Amino acid sequence: MSGDRTDAVWTIVVAAGAGTRFGGPKQFLDLRGIRVVDRAIAVAARHSDGVVVVTPAEPVADTGPIVAPRGAGLEDLGFEVVTGAASRTGSVRRGLAAVPSDAAIILVHDGARPLASDEIFVRVIDAVRAGAHAVTPAVPVADSLRRRDGGTIDRDEVVAVQTPQGFSAAALRAAHRFAEEATDDVTVVERDGGKVVVVNGDRRNLKLTTPLDLEIAGLFLDRGGL
Repeated sequence: MSGDRTDAVWTIVVAAGAGTRFGGPKQFLDLRGIRVVDRAIAVAARHSDGVVVVTPAEPVADTGPIVAPRGAGLEDLGFEVVTGAASRTGSVRRGLAAVPSDAAIILVHDGARPLASDEIFVRVIDAVRAGAHAVTPAVPVADSLRRRDGGTIDRDEVVAVQTPQGFSAAALRAAHRFAEEATDDVTVVERDGGKVVVVNGDRRNLKLTTPLDLEIAGLFLDRGGL
């Protein structure tokens, strides 16, 4: 954690989704003995002065409470749980309202990405500290890409973005004042005139979208290294 309040890092873990494509709120499922969302919270806590978790607006049965992680170096961790909105952008905005005004850097991390590594968090935070308004980890696209209405897309010109995404707190707050809906927050800041910096992500940092993704995440854990 930062420990320096003039350089405080807070992470918003967005765990308010309904998991429509998955068939339910996958962030509360068990992944090798630990809930998906708890894994996302734990790695965020290791690199933050505080964590805000955004939970579903509608109660989800049999999920258990969201609690602050415990362990070495986490005694002073700020921790808040807030209720999300009907949209992702609205949920992030509610999380943002719970982040203290003295936060210098704010990360936004998907609660359905349980395998984000410490190295990715460090790369994102370092890039913001170096002066970036917005930072996203990303990985190359392996598949060939084609437009629905015809024509191909050069895959070397695109990347698949991941989270955590990192921001100057001032840039993120300013961009969210009148933000329209977006699939991620670097888009929100970019629309407001901020420059997006891309850092290396990790293919293991998958977002759980289908039941197969949960199985793959379990295999990654079984192989170790996370």
